[in-house]
Amino acid sequence: MGKTAKPRLINDFLYGILTGNPVLVLMIGLCPVLAVSTSVFNAVGMSAAFAFVLFFSNLVVSLLRKFTPDEIRIPVFIIVISTFVTIIDYIVRAYSPELQKQLGVFLPLIVVNCIIIARAEAFAYKNTVVSSILDAFGTSVGFLIVMVVISVIREFLGTGGLSSKIILNKPVLFMIMPPGGFVTIGLLMGVLTHIKLKKQKQ
Repeated sequence: MGKTAKPRLINDFLYGILTGNPVLVLMIGLCPVLAVSTSVFNAVGMSAAFAFVLFFSNLVVSLLRKFTPDEIRIPVFIIVISTFVTIIDYIVRAYSPELQKQLGVFLPLIVVNCIIIARAEAFAYKNTVVSSILDAFGTSVGFLIVMVVISVIREFLGTGGLSSKIILNKPVLFMIMPPGGFVTIGLLMGVLTHIKLKKQKQ
């Protein structure tokens, strides 16, 4: 592997975590983030399902990219993605009915998740299998980090604790409602923007 290839592969992995974080930077796929980030359990479960679908979708799309005509690439993406969404849906139903109940319709709706379709269109369809896998890992890690941070904040403030352990006597119920999700994301985006501006001034 050449010297220029390694930095590129590293950048492929880091893109979804830092500069191209799907939630805090690109602001796409916010619907499931707002809906299931009311608890850490839901957030981790959704992130795992998301990672499963994104990893295998990127893999297959990259493998088929040279055999997929541009005119039908979007339907092909949807078929590939829906296949892995169906697989993870059945896995969750079989091994964690409680998680399936909590995620509800948002688990099968991964099929039309903007993040996964965007990575298939913008990256996996144009890059090698290795780069596409690293992109999937990086985006999944970025999604997981944001989901966990948001869910910790919302669950702690909205219910008064974490994992049924009550710490606050007077929880802020607003935080586990959809507006609370928007507020939390907005605050995290503000923090991220502040850090970026501070680095630019240095």
